[in-house]
This record gives sequence, C-alpha cells and structure tokens, in this order.
Amino acid sequence: MQSEFRSNTSLRLNTEYRRPLPQTPPDAKGEEPSEEVVIAMYDFEGTESQDLTLHQGEEYVIIEKCDVNWYKARNKQGEEGYIPSNYVTPKQPDNLEQFVWYCKNVNRNKAEEQLRKEDKEGGFMVRESSSGAYTVSLYTKSLGDGGSAIRHYYIKETQASPKQFYLSEKHPFNSLVTRLRYPVNRHSRAAPKTAGFSYDKWEIDPCELTFMKELGSGQVGVVRLGKWRAQHKVAIKAIKKGAMSEEDFIEEAKVMMSLSHHKLVQLYGVCTQQRPIYLVTEFMELGCLLNYIRQRRGSLSPQNLLSICHDVSQGMQYLEANRFLHRDLAARNCLVSDSHVVKVSDFGMARYVLDDQYLSSSGAKFPVKWSPPEVFNFCRYSSKSDVWSFGVLMWEVFTEGKMPFENNLNHEVVTMVMQGHRLHQPKKAAPHIYEIMQKCWQERPEDRPAFRDITQMIADELETDGHTS
Repeated sequence: MQSEFRSNTSLRLNTEYRRPLPQTPPDAKGEEPSEEVVIAMYDFEGTESQDLTLHQGEEYVIIEKCDVNWYKARNKQGEEGYIPSNYVTPKQPDNLEQFVWYCKNVNRNKAEEQLRKEDKEGGFMVRESSSGAYTVSLYTKSLGDGGSAIRHYYIKETQASPKQFYLSEKHPFNSLVTRLRYPVNRHSRAAPKTAGFSYDKWEIDPCELTFMKELGSGQVGVVRLGKWRAQHKVAIKAIKKGAMSEEDFIEEAKVMMSLSHHKLVQLYGVCTQQRPIYLVTEFMELGCLLNYIRQRRGSLSPQNLLSICHDVSQGMQYLEANRFLHRDLAARNCLVSDSHVVKVSDFGMARYVLDDQYLSSSGAKFPVKWSPPEVFNFCRYSSKSDVWSFGVLMWEVFTEGKMPFENNLNHEVVTMVMQGHRLHQPKKAAPHIYEIMQKCWQERPEDRPAFRDITQMIADELETDGHTS
C-alpha cells in the first residue's frame, strides 16, 4: 500500500495581505486525534482489579502507554484497565502480527517441530526467516510412501505497483496467504510471559506464595517450585544470608523486572520485606540447559544444537539492545521450557554474588573459563565480554555439555588464553559453525561481532537447507 502526501505551500504571514478565514460551519466539529487501536494476540486474565481482561482477536483502544511493558486500554464495553503490551499488536493493514498464520520468532527447526506436531496436510506458517525476509513453511502428506515432508519457500515481492507476493514466477498473489489450508496459529503456542504480574507491581507478598518441591540449589540459595495465589506456577529462589550484596541487588532487581523478552526467563517480582529475600521468576519445566543437553547426549542433531544457540543469542541481543550486561553467560545459567525453548537466566546477578568461584586478584568476581582477556586483566565488562562467553556456551552446547578446559585449573586457563589458545572444534560443529565461535573469541573486544550479527549468522545457517526458491 502506498501513501500519498500533499505538499503544502508555505505562506508569508504578513497581516496586510492575509485574508480573513471563512466562518466555521455551525455543525462542524474540531477533529479529535485518532485513537490507537490494537488487536489482542492472546487471552489475558487480569490478576488485579486494575487489570483489563483480553480476548484473542478482539480490538482495544490504547488510552495511555504507561511504560514499555504495560498499557492502559479500553474495551468495546467501555471498561478500562492495564494490559501487557506484548499481548497486543497495532491494527494496521501492513502489520503481519495481527494475522494468526504469522509466526515472527520461529526459526526453521522449531517450525518443523510445530508442523509435525500438528500433523495436518496443508498445515503452514509464515515466518520471518531473516530481518525483512519471509518464508512459508508447508507440511504435506502427499507422498507415495504415505510419509510426510516439510518444504520451506522464500516469499518474493514484485517490483510493480500495487505490490504482489509470489513463491514462483508463474503464480503471484495479492496477499501473503491465499492458497494454503491450515495455519498453525497462536492457539497452539503458549502466551508470552508478562513483566511482573500487573502494572507497577514488583513487590510480592510472601503470603501469596505456596512453596512446593525443591528444584535445586546454588551459590546464592535454594530454588523451589511454587505457586503464586495458588494458580500461577513460579520458581522461588531464597537468597542465602551473606550470599549477595542485598541492598544493591534490590535496586537492580527493579531494572531487571522491566526486561521482558520471549528468550529471557521473566522475573515477576521480589519479596524484600523479610529475610531471606525471595526472587519470584518464570518456572521452566525442563530445567538447566547444561543438564538438558547432557541428559540427551547423542540424541540432539546439529540443527537442534544450533537452534538452542539461536534461542540464547536472541535473548542476549535483547539485553545488548537495552545496554544490560549478563556477566555470567553459560549453559548452567540458561533454562529450558516444556516446549524446548531455551531462555537466558540469572542475567546481571553475578556482580552481587559473594563466592570464591568468581575470583580475580583484584577482588572482582568472574567465571574464569567463560571470561575474555580484558576481564582477566582489567575487570572490564561490556556486551563484547558477554559475546566471548556466548562463544564458550556454543562450545558447551556442541560438545553436549563438556566442561571448557576441563583438564586445566583457572590460573592455567588465564595463561593459555592470554597466549592465544582457544577451545578446540567440537565434533558436532561444522567448520562454519566453529568459525562463529572463533569470531566470539577474538582477543580485541571491538573485533568480536555484536549479538545482533551473531543472531543473524545463526539464523542464516538454520535456513540454509530445505528451501525452495
């Protein structure tokens, strides 16, 4: 769709030449600013009286954008309240997110998993395979042996106006989807997590928490499965006394709560009015990524492993864009959902941990085997030091859970890295995948790629095979 613009002629405002304006017609009214209308992509059941319930597919008017994560909205009945911004999308002709068949954040590997799960002839989804480029992923059973296949077709655009789309030269069509049968839509995918349980609610009453089984323990405390208000599954981390610099962390937690992305473990809130402090986060059913890949050793394909790295790079790209450093990126600090989505966890917490595992001669804390030279030498952190750690995480994934430099002590690792030694190429990593790791391990931070570029490199690798022009 093309917009037309009228050019306005600028006029001199000399009063002697200005003509009087015509009278306003009696029934004419001043134009009101146009309202922003959004469409709900998911159902949302509010937890507080100030919230507004959302129903998928219905339209709502935005009254106020309170912050990046929560809007105040009005429904067709005139009811007003707060809604999570990631549950709605603008109602605009060129906004693909309002259509059920569009799956923006789904890579090739996950598209195939979802289509096989649906198992419908003609099942399809349209997804963004790279920035500004789209692919149709199609499931078909029409094979002679009774089997099934998944095909991926790049969507191309005509140069003529009005713009048309096509999968092959002979068959252009006016809209993106006109001849495919069963869209794999959002009903089959879980709704995203919200930044906190409601707008401006970050302090959680511990009386609203039910504690269940222990999930694990670490240097900062014990993590338990729990429920908030007896209905929402959560993970509750009790911070051990003396394990963290508590006052500083409480302030940082407010910032961390504002971070909301589908590849980050969501922090819902904290309990700070008593000791121990509790962190209440999204519950991830399949647990720690490191254990996940070790338990499945030998059963994950290189594409599966690369898809895991893609999930992590997307979460880190979001942190990078928001100028937030992780400081302790490793497979042990990523978690896996019941739908096998990997999310980055424990971001920003490392600098508040009081533990000898994170040690340097200057007294700063860092995980040696995941750290770059500038952290060894100067305790200098940046998104590029996180990039180095991501390269080590990729190595962990493609070795299916081996310990980096497993035969070396920390001080030996420092010497080796400073002398240019790098981790070896994993057997499951093709040369071009190992090249991505090596780019992350460049000695100078400025020579390492940004997470934005890493995400694109991995996405391109995931899309390499199985496409039909």
